Amino acid sequence: MSLITLHQVSVRFGAVRALDKVSLHVDRGDFLVLVGSNGSGKTTLLRVLHGLLAHQGRRELGSVDLRQAMVFQRPFLMRLSVLNNLRLALWLGGVPHRAWPERSAAALRRVGLQGLEQRPARALSGGQQQRLALARAWAVQPQLLFLDEPTASLDPSAKREVETLLAGFAADGTTLVMSTHNLGQAKRLATRVIYLEDGQVHADLANEAFFNGRLTGRAQQFLKGETGWLPH
Repeated sequence: MSLITLHQVSVRFGAVRALDKVSLHVDRGDFLVLVGSNGSGKTTLLRVLHGLLAHQGRRELGSVDLRQAMVFQRPFLMRLSVLNNLRLALWLGGVPHRAWPERSAAALRRVGLQGLEQRPARALSGGQQQRLALARAWAVQPQLLFLDEPTASLDPSAKREVETLLAGFAADGTTLVMSTHNLGQAKRLATRVIYLEDGQVHADLANEAFFNGRLTGRAQQFLKGETGWLPH
């Protein structure tokens, strides 16, 4: 079942063509990873899928009450405690107040931040801040979670922690759409990979097909150019 379908979607920022007639679908259970160089359209596509950007073309939801959340590369945290940052997300997500204590505690346990409820959120390490951002998203129980380069600014240990969390979310049935520059990460996590260049989709393949020789044209050139950086 498709949760979101795009039909011939285009986005321009002045003279810049950010997306050009993109058509794709996000199916329930996907872990869809967007790859491509800077300026290829990954972040714009994520924002269109999440409903944050005006665009030409059609965006169709499989359900009018689809629950969505998004985590950014540099999460914006309020000058509040860890717990109150979580409570704010629950309030914005329309979660009933009576459910906040249980949801908050479960979310902090899930990301390994239990015991830090009263710590100022902005005093956390970079990895902890990203895990708090994931906790805020997970706490509202989204069916579909968008992530924009969620590990780009983290050290290797923090990256592994976030990857483990994302794999766990996927195993629990959450559908994920993530952008990354890290092809090794895409290979480890994705069920499906989309390669973008100049705002266009040049490949949309299952993980095995993408990384094992079924690419052609620009997508094949991109993968060959990055192969040396894939971790073993």
